[in-house]
Amino acid sequence: MSWWLDSYSGAVIIVEEYDPAWPERFQALRDEYEAAMAAAGVPVVAIEHVGSTSVPGLAAKPVIDCDIIVREAHVAAASEVLVSLGFVPLGELGIPQRWAFREPTRLSGTNTYVIVDGCLSLRNHLALRELLRSDAALREEYSAVKRQAGARAADIDEYGRLKTGMVQKILAAAGLTDAERASIAGNQVPSHADLPR
Repeated sequence: MSWWLDSYSGAVIIVEEYDPAWPERFQALRDEYEAAMAAAGVPVVAIEHVGSTSVPGLAAKPVIDCDIIVREAHVAAASEVLVSLGFVPLGELGIPQRWAFREPTRLSGTNTYVIVDGCLSLRNHLALRELLRSDAALREEYSAVKRQAGARAADIDEYGRLKTGMVQKILAAAGLTDAERASIAGNQVPSHADLPR
């Protein structure tokens, strides 16, 4: 989520209908990241389009979420490549083994993460995406929850809280255990207001 975007502070969260241009925006990011990682000799397991814009038919904030998946030994090197592209490192932000970055202006409307292959944070992203791609009823229900949350939330923090119950329902349907879902729910994500600008 775009926890650090100033445009979300104190404003209604914009949730749009699915835009078929979103995968193209992701592909441009993937191409840039793949080329930069390859040029720096950083091995990448995969670069995945995650979040709501990765699910055809799902309403979403128009922000492209991208996971650069690496083995744990390559997190620092992958992060350095992103810094060389103009990103500002923000750390894990309360989500273990997933490092967030503030994007450069030229890539506004994107969230890019370096994430450890196989970790719970990655499994969370992929489980949500895969189940919502395959289950039309859940996809419609989640779209409705997101629209309502966007209209009611005073800020991005409240928007996230208003979706929590539905996200937990999706993760349960995707097969994550009670312990895994409790771990995800227990992540100590800082408030948007507490993040560096």
